Amino acid sequence: MRWLSGAGAFAVVAGMPGAPAATAAADGRVRVAAHRGGAALWPENSLLAHRNALGLGVDFLETDVHLTSDGEVVVLHDATLDRTTTGRGPVGAVTLADLAGVKLRGADGAPTDERLPRLAELLDLVRPSRAQLLLEIKVDAARRRYAGIEEKVLALVKDRGLLGRTPFMGFQADTVRRVRELEPGAATVLLVARSRLERQRVEPREAVRWTAEAGAGTLGIQHTALDTGVIDAARKAGVAVAAWTVNEEQDMRRVIGLGADILISDRPDVALRVLGR
Repeated sequence: MRWLSGAGAFAVVAGMPGAPAATAAADGRVRVAAHRGGAALWPENSLLAHRNALGLGVDFLETDVHLTSDGEVVVLHDATLDRTTTGRGPVGAVTLADLAGVKLRGADGAPTDERLPRLAELLDLVRPSRAQLLLEIKVDAARRRYAGIEEKVLALVKDRGLLGRTPFMGFQADTVRRVRELEPGAATVLLVARSRLERQRVEPREAVRWTAEAGAGTLGIQHTALDTGVIDAARKAGVAVAAWTVNEEQDMRRVIGLGADILISDRPDVALRVLGR
């Protein structure tokens, strides 16, 4: 059974009851996700970036969330503030009030006028659009799961009626399982880096098995590890495939040719052009 939601689609995966996948629609069109809102174009994970990406006509925004010490869900990739903001230290060690004067940095490292958004603000931006939100739930600076982050994220998403438009992603199978435990109907994505495959000395198609074991409907795999073996195994398992982070045109064409369902890129403008959109 397939059903459309906004510009993208989910599929209820055969053989995996209740595990929706973030995948291409019945028309088979490859979907484009703006990685961190389009990190090569604007300050990453800023509201400006996500707003501009929506203006390009992307199918998905892709973002990351952390938890402050006072339990606020904020939008940021790193577990520390140092690289992408004017702040310092772990996100989990500061309060929302501490972040009031923090500004985001651009790709060149220079401070901008953009501030660090709350997830609530990003959801409010997404809601009136037709786009969906690939939402990665991060771990803290010690690589531990934030206590209660899945509950808080789900509550914010559900309060805005966006559960059907928000696949939840994580590199940790426990994160994926916790989301599914709290909300069995949620679409989930297991992220797998090439380094994990190399460290465990397994073929890339093994990532499909990990995805199924975690109960996720979609595999989000580093594009350099994507090959025909992954695609074939995913199709047999009823698992969708998202490839990250694909920024060069030749790599985009390779990923599209292999049959990925979602292309995640810091250059969504180029991805849309390659796809003729």
